[in-house]
Amino acid sequence: MRIRGAVLEEIGRARPYAETRPISVAELDLAAPGPGELLVRIEAAGLCHSDLSVVDGNRVRPVPMLLGHEAAGIVEEFGPGPTPEGLAIGDRVAMAFLPRCGECANCRTNGKLPCTPGSVANEAGELLGGGRRLSRDGAPVQHHLGVSGFATHAVIDARSVTRVGLDIPPEVAAVLGCAVLTGGGGLLNAGQPAEGDDVIVVGLGGVGMAALITALALRDGDGSVGPKIGRVIGVNRQLAKRELALELGADAVYTMEELADSGVRAPVVIECAGHARAFETAVAATGVGGRTITVGLPSPQALAQISPLGLTAEARTIVGSYLGSAVPQRDIPKFAELWRTGVLPVHKLISGELPLERINEAMDALADGTAVRQIIRF
Repeated sequence: MRIRGAVLEEIGRARPYAETRPISVAELDLAAPGPGELLVRIEAAGLCHSDLSVVDGNRVRPVPMLLGHEAAGIVEEFGPGPTPEGLAIGDRVAMAFLPRCGECANCRTNGKLPCTPGSVANEAGELLGGGRRLSRDGAPVQHHLGVSGFATHAVIDARSVTRVGLDIPPEVAAVLGCAVLTGGGGLLNAGQPAEGDDVIVVGLGGVGMAALITALALRDGDGSVGPKIGRVIGVNRQLAKRELALELGADAVYTMEELADSGVRAPVVIECAGHARAFETAVAATGVGGRTITVGLPSPQALAQISPLGLTAEARTIVGSYLGSAVPQRDIPKFAELWRTGVLPVHKLISGELPLERINEAMDALADGTAVRQIIRF
């Protein structure tokens, strides 16, 4: 079938992207789903730094590539063979950028380690089942993280999707599959805050805000989400994001310099910015016996300076968490239920909606840090 999508033509073009236009909106051919795959009509897709990192060259991927990995849509068709368990035509599904085969050694770590075949497929621009379903003028177009959600339709491996109810708005469902799974999942699965623990969130983009509202759900909840924690503190350089964090209910919000001067530390600190300086800040703000959780993805060339003595003498740990150490089919329904009950206001993280044609401008806004989560609607 013919679809319209946002194709990254070249990596590393100079900014502003609104002028250099590394992404074109093009017509492509989408092959029918194979066994274990499904055709999804995309309803909404969020812009994430994992998209930007391919555009700016921090994550080198094969091009041309149809971008977009945080998306939600309606199942329209299944490939040949048995229907994937738990899915039906007409279901709304959220997509996750790391499929899990469920069979490799890494998949048996309960979310701690990324799926090995899934990671290989993502690096190659293929689907988990192998190969590509996208082409343009007869030439192959790469898939982005098994999703390629910046398009009217996508063919996706069933192991990359999770059913959510039709009562979950598509823009909320999209954000559940990446920002919330990464930030909220990183806090709950890797951070594991205990009763009364304070939590510091460094970096208040989409992922950081998702970690923040998850921490607030713990602080203000009845115990059904998890242990009732203490203060929730945000850290960000931009005033607008600091103000939003306070509106959402954060107990305090600092710049990195203000946090260092305050001497405030916490048992659980989650770094969501993907910058070496933010990582250093998070480690320094971690209290005695505490855990620094890092979910941000910095440039491969980025280096940080920390004190090994501080880790040893204070028995602190640093934990890396990819995709929030989550199992999407287990964790996305949990976060969806928290949204239903009103304790996880994901919709308040959405900065605005825009058409696909403004994708290059949206990447500039993302790079400038002026938006939390921008949504493309189809």
